[in-house]
Amino acid sequence: MRAGIFAEENRKWLTLAAVSFGLFMIMLDNTVVNVALPSIQSDFGADLSELQWIVTGYALTFAALLLVGGKFADAYGRRRIFVLGIVVFTLASLFCGLADSSEMLIGARVLQGVGAALMNPATLSIIAATFPPRERGTAIGIWAGVSALALAIGPLVGGLITEHLDWSWIFFVNVPIGIVGIVASYLFIDESRDETHVRLDLPGLTTSAVGLFALTYGLIEANTYGWSSTRIIGSFMLAGVSLAAFVLLERRQRDPMLPLELFRSGTYTGANLVVLLVALAMFGVFFFVSLYMQNILGYSPVQAGAAFLPMTILIILVAPVAGKTSDRIGSRGLMTAGMVFIAVQLIMFSRLSADASFWDLFPALIVGGLGMSLTMTPSAAAATRSVAVDKAGVGSAVLNSARQVGGTMGIAIMGAIMAAQVGAERTPEAFMRGFESALLVAAGIAVVGAIVAFTLVRPHDGAGAAPGRVAPEPVA
Repeated sequence: MRAGIFAEENRKWLTLAAVSFGLFMIMLDNTVVNVALPSIQSDFGADLSELQWIVTGYALTFAALLLVGGKFADAYGRRRIFVLGIVVFTLASLFCGLADSSEMLIGARVLQGVGAALMNPATLSIIAATFPPRERGTAIGIWAGVSALALAIGPLVGGLITEHLDWSWIFFVNVPIGIVGIVASYLFIDESRDETHVRLDLPGLTTSAVGLFALTYGLIEANTYGWSSTRIIGSFMLAGVSLAAFVLLERRQRDPMLPLELFRSGTYTGANLVVLLVALAMFGVFFFVSLYMQNILGYSPVQAGAAFLPMTILIILVAPVAGKTSDRIGSRGLMTAGMVFIAVQLIMFSRLSADASFWDLFPALIVGGLGMSLTMTPSAAAATRSVAVDKAGVGSAVLNSARQVGGTMGIAIMGAIMAAQVGAERTPEAFMRGFESALLVAAGIAVVGAIVAFTLVRPHDGAGAAPGRVAPEPVA
C-alpha cells in the first residue's frame, strides 16, 4: 500500500518533469533568437521589420492558436495534443535551421508557433489534473520557473551557439530534444481530457486570429508604409472589427473557444491582465536590449547572452519560492511588488548611455530578475486556482495567450516607438533616443500592471480550494 502511494507520488513529479521539458523548449524559442538577430540580419540582409517578424511570427501564431490548443487538449486528450505539438515544433525547428532567406525563416517560425500553441496549454492543464490544489502552487512555481528560466537563458544559449557554431544550430538542437520529449511523454504522462467538450469554435478561432494578425501587422509595418496610409489604417480597422466580432461571438456561442464566464473571477481576470502587461513591457526589452548590447556597446553574441545571467540566476532561485509562498499567502502582494520592481528596472535601463559598462546594467538586471519571479509564478498560480480542473486546458491557454499577445504587442509597440524616433537617421544617438522613449513607455505599462494586480486579485485568491471546482473568492 505504502509502496503504491510512494510510486504515485513519484510519478506526479516525473509528469511535471516531462511537461517542463517540453515547456522549456518552446519558451526558449521566444528569446533564443534575439542575440542571433545581428547575424541573421547580416546573412539575409534583413531590415528591422523582417527582424521583428522573425520574432513576432512565432509569438503571434503561438498567441492566436493557444486557445485552440487548450480546447484540443481538453477535448482530445492532453498528452495526445502535447505530443502532436512536439512533433510539429520539432519539424518546424528543422525547417528554421535549413532556411536560406528571411521569408523562409519567418514561415518556419510561424509553423513553430503552431506546435508551441498545441504544447503549451496542455502543460499547465496536465499539471492541474495531476496535482491537488494544496501542491499546485508549488508545481506551478516549478513550471513557471522553468518557463522564466528558458526565457531568461535564451540570450545566453543563442549567443554561445551563434558565436561558436552558427545561428541555424539554435533550431537544429531542438530536433534531438523533441525526440526525447516524445519518449518521456509516453513514459510519464497519463492521458486526461474534459468529457463535457462538444465542438470546436471555428468562428471564434477565425476572428481572433485575424484580429491579432491585423493589429500586429499594422504596428510593425506602420513606419514602413506610414501611419496614415490606407494599408495601415485598414489593418487597424480590420483588427478592431475582428476582435469586436470575436467577443460578440463568444458571448453567443453554446460552446465558445473562450468561455467568458471565466472572467467573472476578479482574480482570474487580474492574473491574465498582469501577465499580458508584464509581457508587453518585457518582451520588447529583451529584443532591443540585445540589439543595444551588440550594436551600441559592441558586445559579442556570447557577451550579450551572458550579460543576462544575473537576471537568470535570480529567476531560477526565486520563482519556485514565489510559487510556494503564494500557496500560503496568496498572489496579490507578490504580483504587485513584482510589477513595481519591473517598472524600476525599465527606468534604470532607460538611463543607460551609449558607453555603459556591464556594471551599469547589473543593478537593473538584479531588480528585473526579482520582478519577473515575483510576477510570473504567482500570476500562474492565481489563475489556475480560479479555474475548475475540467476547464484547466482552456483556462491555462487564456493565460498563456495573454502572455504571447502581450509579448507580440510589446515588440511591435516598442519597435514602432524606436522606428519613429530613429527615422532615417541610423546613428547610435538616434538609437539611444528611441531606446529611452520605448523603455519609459514600458515602465508606465508595468506601473499599470501593479495597479491591476493590487485592485483585481483577491488577497488569498482561492489557495487550497477543493479539486474539481472553481475556488471561491474571499471578500477583500
